[in-house]
Amino acid sequence: MTTWSLFPENTNYFGPGNEKGPQQAMVNYRVDDLDGLLTQLSAAGVSIDPKREDYDYGRFAWITDPEGNRIELWQPLVESDKSE
Repeated sequence: MTTWSLFPENTNYFGPGNEKGPQQAMVNYRVDDLDGLLTQLSAAGVSIDPKREDYDYGRFAWITDPEGNRIELWQPLVESDKSE
């Protein structure tokens, strides 16, 4: 399922404004290994926000693409086997 949610033009959810103006939408990628991916992206010189958020439904981190767009990375929590 794909969901699109636009934010108000003056939102600060995406972090500091970039040179091209306010960002009203953000791509969110679901990833399997957030820490491993961030290590690879850092080695490639990608701008990584040091902020992390952990919730009962997953972990989040943010990067910035070369054009200044903020991108969200989400690693869902692995549910343990409930039959044990």
